[in-house]
Amino acid sequence: MDNQQIIDWLLEGDVSIQYQVWRDLLDVDNKKIQARIAFEGWGMKLLSKRHMDGHWGDGFYQPKWISTHYTLLDLRNLYLQPDHAMVKETIEMVLQNHLADDGGIRLGPSTSQHSDVCVNGMFLNYASYFNTPGKKLESIVDSVLNEKMPDGGFNCRTTRSGAKHSSLHSTISVLEGFFEFHRQGHNYKKNEVLKAIQSAEEFILVHRLFLSDRTGEIIHKDFLKLSYPCRWKYDILRALDYFQKAERKWDIRMDDAITVLLNKRNKDGSWNMQAAHPGKLHFVMEKAGKPSRWNTVRAMRALKHLKINNYSQQK
Repeated sequence: MDNQQIIDWLLEGDVSIQYQVWRDLLDVDNKKIQARIAFEGWGMKLLSKRHMDGHWGDGFYQPKWISTHYTLLDLRNLYLQPDHAMVKETIEMVLQNHLADDGGIRLGPSTSQHSDVCVNGMFLNYASYFNTPGKKLESIVDSVLNEKMPDGGFNCRTTRSGAKHSSLHSTISVLEGFFEFHRQGHNYKKNEVLKAIQSAEEFILVHRLFLSDRTGEIIHKDFLKLSYPCRWKYDILRALDYFQKAERKWDIRMDDAITVLLNKRNKDGSWNMQAAHPGKLHFVMEKAGKPSRWNTVRAMRALKHLKINNYSQQK
C-alpha cells in the first residue's frame, strides 16, 4: 500500500484511531470525530463497563487490566473528550478515597503507607488530561518528585526492594504524567517538574531507548516488541511516541530504536501487533500477530515528527 492507502486503511478503524489519524497525520484536529468516541466503538464499550459505584473491575487496581486505573488510562489514550463528566467523577472519587500516607495513590486498602511511582505517573497522566484541578494533584506530584533517583529516572522498586538504578518502565510512566501535568498549564513546582522531565528523558536517551549504558547489550528483548495497550510496560515505540507528543527533536541516540522500528514495518506499510500483555480484558482491541492500526498510527506519527522519511537519508 502507498501512504494514501495506509491512511484509508487507518480511517476504517475505530473512531478513536480516526481522530488520531486526522489530528496527527493529516493535521486536522476534528473535534466532531473526537466527540463520537464516547458513543461508538472502544470508547463506548469501556464506558459501558463502569459499575454503579463508579469503579471498573473490582476497584481501583483489581483485577489489573479491567480495573478503574487501567480503564481510565485506556480512555485517556483513546482521547475521550477531556470534560467527560462520568470519568471526572470517578477520578474525584479516587482522590477522595485512595490517597496514601506519602501523598500518592494507594493501590488497595492494605497499602496505606506507600504508593507506587508508576501508578502515580499514570494517574497524573489521565487525571491531568481529564482536567482535574492542579491543586488536587499536588501531593501526587510531591510523591513522585521524592522518588527521583540519582541517575535521573525512577523505579517503583525503590520502596520494595531498594533498587539503586532507575527503570525504563517507571521512567516512561512518570514522563507521560509530568508532561501532561505541565501541558495543562499547572505551575506547581514547575522548575522541579521540568528538571525531572529533562533528566528522565536523558535517562532514556543515555540507554539509546533499549540498550545498557554499561555493556551496550539489549536490556530486555520485550522492549523491542510492539504491544498495545502498553499498560505499565515500556517499549521503544512507547518512548518514540512520547518524544513525538512532547515535540522533542531528533537525537542521534534514537537511531538504534528507529532502525528497529523501520525493520518491523510490513511491506504494505503497516506495523503488526506483535504481542499482547496477558491478563483479563474488557475486550480485545486488536489481535497479536496481525496488522495493528494502533501501532501503525503511533509509528507513523513518531516518524513524521522526527522527519524520518527515508532513514538512509537521516544516516
